Amino acid sequence: MWLNPEEVLLKNALKLWVTERSNDFFLLQRRRGHGGATSKITGLLVGALDTVLDSNARVTPFRILLQVPGSQISWVIASGAAIEEVNKHWDWLVHNLLHSLSVFENKGDAASFVKGKVKGLIAEDVRGRQAAQEEEPEKFREALLKFERHFGLPSSEKLVTYYSCCCWKGRVPRQGFLYLSINHMAFYSFLLGKEVKFVIPWAEVTRLERVSTALMTEAVRVNTRQRQREFSMFLNLDEAFGVIGQLADIALRRLLDSEGLELDPALQQPTRITKRILEEQALREYILALFRLPRAEKLYEVASCSVWTPHARCHTAGSLYTTDSNLCFSSREEGSCILLIPLSEVLSIEKAESTTLLPNPVIVSVRTKKAFQLIELQDRDELVENMNSRLRALQWKQSMFRRKKDGRRSVKSPTPYYTFYYDTGCSDEEGIEEQVLRNTVNSEALMTAFHQSQMGTDGNKSMEPVKERLWEDHFLEYGRGVHMFRTEKIQRLVAMGIPESLRGELWMALSDASSELESHQGYYASLVQKSMGQSSLATEEIERDLHRSLPDHPAFQNPTGIAALRRVLTAYAHRNPKIGYCQSMNILASVLLLYAKEEEAFWLLVAVCERMLPDYFNRRVIGAQVDQSVFEELIRERLPELAEQVPDLSTLSSVSLSWFLTLFLSVLPFYSAICVVDCFFFMGIKAIFQLGLAVLDANAAQLSVCTDDGQALMILTSFLEQVGSEGLPPSSPPAAVESSCSDPDIPAVGHINITDLINESFEKFGDLTVRHIERLRCLHRIQVLQAHEDTTKENTLRLVTSDVSISPENLSDIYDLFKMEHFISLYWGDSSSAAAAEAAAWQYSDANRSFMERQYRLDRPQFKSLYELLAPWSAGANQHTDTLANRTFTLLDQDRDNLVAFREFASWLDTLYCEELNEKIRLLYRLHIPPALTESEDDPSLRSPLLSTNRPLYVNLPSDSEGGVKDYQEQLKQMLQELTNEKEKDVEKPLPLMNQREFIQFCKTLYSMFHGDPEENELFQAIATVTSLVLQIGEAGHRGQSSASGVTNQEEAKAAESDARIGGNTSDGSLAADNEWTISYAQILASLLTEQALVNFFEKPLDLSAKIAEAKENQYQQRAGLLSLQEGTR
Repeated sequence: MWLNPEEVLLKNALKLWVTERSNDFFLLQRRRGHGGATSKITGLLVGALDTVLDSNARVTPFRILLQVPGSQISWVIASGAAIEEVNKHWDWLVHNLLHSLSVFENKGDAASFVKGKVKGLIAEDVRGRQAAQEEEPEKFREALLKFERHFGLPSSEKLVTYYSCCCWKGRVPRQGFLYLSINHMAFYSFLLGKEVKFVIPWAEVTRLERVSTALMTEAVRVNTRQRQREFSMFLNLDEAFGVIGQLADIALRRLLDSEGLELDPALQQPTRITKRILEEQALREYILALFRLPRAEKLYEVASCSVWTPHARCHTAGSLYTTDSNLCFSSREEGSCILLIPLSEVLSIEKAESTTLLPNPVIVSVRTKKAFQLIELQDRDELVENMNSRLRALQWKQSMFRRKKDGRRSVKSPTPYYTFYYDTGCSDEEGIEEQVLRNTVNSEALMTAFHQSQMGTDGNKSMEPVKERLWEDHFLEYGRGVHMFRTEKIQRLVAMGIPESLRGELWMALSDASSELESHQGYYASLVQKSMGQSSLATEEIERDLHRSLPDHPAFQNPTGIAALRRVLTAYAHRNPKIGYCQSMNILASVLLLYAKEEEAFWLLVAVCERMLPDYFNRRVIGAQVDQSVFEELIRERLPELAEQVPDLSTLSSVSLSWFLTLFLSVLPFYSAICVVDCFFFMGIKAIFQLGLAVLDANAAQLSVCTDDGQALMILTSFLEQVGSEGLPPSSPPAAVESSCSDPDIPAVGHINITDLINESFEKFGDLTVRHIERLRCLHRIQVLQAHEDTTKENTLRLVTSDVSISPENLSDIYDLFKMEHFISLYWGDSSSAAAAEAAAWQYSDANRSFMERQYRLDRPQFKSLYELLAPWSAGANQHTDTLANRTFTLLDQDRDNLVAFREFASWLDTLYCEELNEKIRLLYRLHIPPALTESEDDPSLRSPLLSTNRPLYVNLPSDSEGGVKDYQEQLKQMLQELTNEKEKDVEKPLPLMNQREFIQFCKTLYSMFHGDPEENELFQAIATVTSLVLQIGEAGHRGQSSASGVTNQEEAKAAESDARIGGNTSDGSLAADNEWTISYAQILASLLTEQALVNFFEKPLDLSAKIAEAKENQYQQRAGLLSLQEGTR
């Protein structure tokens, strides 16, 4: 197949590839070990590697390279698994391109031509394959052509699917087609001679919902910031609504939070998204959530089958899901029977003899000498072969890992602790012992050494043997470990509270953290060794929170517990710098350390942060906010009476935020909260939703009559304080209980048992499914991301508003245009420019990249596009306008990172539209002196540092101090001092002088600005007069400098040199010092003021609102047309 040209080094390629055919521009190569003699050791090794590698990492055995004669760089343009396929591509290249390439004198141009042709072939091939993938290819091809014709978007705007439906305009339905693409939803209708069409970017969608009204039985409502649209009369509303929600969710995650929310690799390239991929992705996300698998896990096969369940003495019907590392089974009724078998535990997967009673059986044997029987498998042979292939690959990796591990053991010292120290400056023995303690990994759970004494614990301890016996009986019947059968019976056992002796083991099994630990032996120890002693924002926050983690528990009043907590949190921050450390992680890690060994606690923390609570623990806490929004929706669904009495549910959801972030650990008595953690590891986030609903349901009557948020908080706090565990009273002392319930409006609450509360949540809300939660998360993530986007906009506008005179309404619209320019690059730009644009939108607070905030910034092409739309004097798309846009970008790029932020952009527009005449002339003057104007405008390396109107951000040091370089803090102090001095001074520093070349460019710009103006002739005459006057002034000054005394010459030369240094260009300073023709800003301003026509032109009011409205109309079409033109010329 044809490939997007990818650069490779020939020198390295020849070691693994054999050239079969070649000419001046192309090479056809075969990978060693495929299709030829493999007697050589290199071919054997390459062939073995390709066989063992994961299917996605394997390299196709044949490829075609594009080469430039005399260069070591080549490009892969085609590949294939069979020689026949690659030979077809080779023949096409030879017959259609090879003869044409001889006309190119520059071989680099020939290579560019070939790459453009290949990209065109790929586009045609993609369109054909896209149509072929659909159920009705011809109909889809026809719809694709209509989509391109109606909306004029670039060909890279990939259509995913389309639906026939009605769009409601008031009470009038318009029958037409809804087209869903990777970045937009578009509607077209042509009925009774009237055309209706519009395009809605997914980035503008703020809410999706299903509604029913008197006119529409059921419809999809799409809300944007400007308006809402309603679509109905779908043939399959459920499917359409699901696809719309998926596409909006994927687009917003990609566009608004690519740093925080990781997309599946299949969705990271939007042009590959099809309706089928969306269906597969929806199923995959459901399976990952149901079995709480790692986010990188791939779903391979889905097969209906039945599993023999010994406890039920029958086969249970359901579905088998196979992934990279697991075999997963779920009964038809979600949650009634779940089985998870890690491949790392599997010894063999074998087919058994098929009988009438046991059709197509498969036996899966595991290391614990148990076997699982699956029957009624369709396509059994292919399924077993695929599973065995992955099993063999996994076993080979494990054997290689063990060899490496054994090799390292033979050379390592058996020292039981690490010899490095976390702090410095400890010289006495106690200090050294403390350092050793800090870095010694605990081999036992902290609860074995530290027990919390509490009134009534004897009753609780008396229940432990009973619970242990119940669990031992359960293990005999249902199995033990990760692959035990998970049924409603285990649900009841978990609700009673897992016995302390089994808690760590069961947490590891229920979360499948044990498999992670098994496959990453030594990983935690190496992380501790790498991370301890390093300093970052995360480690500073960890140190602050160490003593706030369960401060009442004796384990964390001791250096041993504190040191273990430090190691776990620091190691995780080192493992996952995107999350680093977030508040509430310390509480969770403390509880994990109490009941699990230190290394096990680390892997439990990994399971919670990365699999069970995805996107919870990051700076923006997106996951937790999404679940709060889902919780509000569930309150409306499951507690409608409470929702009617409390219209604003945000109060209840804000109170419940800590329930989700800390799994009730921060609000319930300790032993009661541990029971909730038990349920969480068994059921996942579903347990927290159910328990939260049960708490609200128990207090619904009191919450319905609440008068303020504080009273609701008091009611829920008082209730939760009284929730005790079996044999234990609530943790609050009587005085505290009295004080919390002293409000006469809040009735006293009796003792509530946590087991009863959990069982009640199962009974009332147990029908809540993971599938339903995942669907709601998809919809509510859209609202949360857009709320963050609104906050970012408000913060940006608040910072900028005080610096400009533009009205708030116009400033808001300018921000939207600025942001849209960024999105357009992500929509249709090439992959490198899109990646650069998205990376530029994130601003990090420190070198460790530990904190991010979103800030849109534009590169040069994006800025030039907006310049043409908003600049008041742009004289059409001519060369000089483009030059002026380049100079403006250079001037505004204050930190010289080739990006312009919104503050600088708004300040520039404010000068053009709102400032006085002298400020506009000052801006034009600065655009025609360095750094904006350079000796070679096309060579960025010749550009000088930025000159600010008020003060220089970069100042050339005097010659006698060039060797000294100021550090960052000194530069920051200097800038702050300059800012302070500016506020005290009313007089601005003079601008550098303008030489004759620069003045000619200045005049050229003025002539270009006046072209097409109604007063064009008068303006041309006026500028001619001013030009003549300024030239005379410059000549007079030049002659005066030449005849002056030597002392005067020296003083003027020093002054000119000083001005040049402030401007950052010493060459201009030396020219001025050599008595070159120069003119000052004040002289140009005075000359311009002598001509009333020029004064009227610059003082004429400019309508920014009209310009913005015009830009909104033209931005999309202008950029889409330009990008389509660029695609056509590739």
